[in-house]
Amino acid sequence: MLPKIETILYATALGPGAPYVFRHTLSLARQYQAKIVAVHAIEPLSTFGQSLVEQYISHDASEEMHRKARETVKAQLKGRIEQLCTRECNGAANCENLVSAIKVVEGYPAQAILDAAKECSADLIVMGSHRHTMIGEVILGSTTRKVLHSADLPVFVVKIPEGYTEELR
Repeated sequence: MLPKIETILYATALGPGAPYVFRHTLSLARQYQAKIVAVHAIEPLSTFGQSLVEQYISHDASEEMHRKARETVKAQLKGRIEQLCTRECNGAANCENLVSAIKVVEGYPAQAILDAAKECSADLIVMGSHRHTMIGEVILGSTTRKVLHSADLPVFVVKIPEGYTEELR
């Protein structure tokens, strides 16, 4: 029996290669008539970093800053997805329906991606890899490597071409 792909988790670091990876995600979602859940993880401050911050502002103020940062990043991610949908689908409405959720979570990226995949019952994770050695070989970044080795579901890794950048507003 062929596997059924109904939910695709699009994991993004919001780097210059993100549009390239999203296009692949969008293509897969259209092919499988699947919904996309986008996730971006914000790494938490270390205990030492948090204690330094709290020397200058209160714990509550620090928590509020983190909340606002998550909201800002979520708005950026939503805006980028809307822009790409407009470009790639002849109008945002044609593909925004494919994106069922946008999540910005605080946590270590690999674990946050795995947790998000489980939470949304993803059938596939799509993420990018863009690290190159001095001789041009592609190596996996630590987050991609950890997800590949720990995921209980297929992981589609999109190799971002060397030097590829695409800036979105």
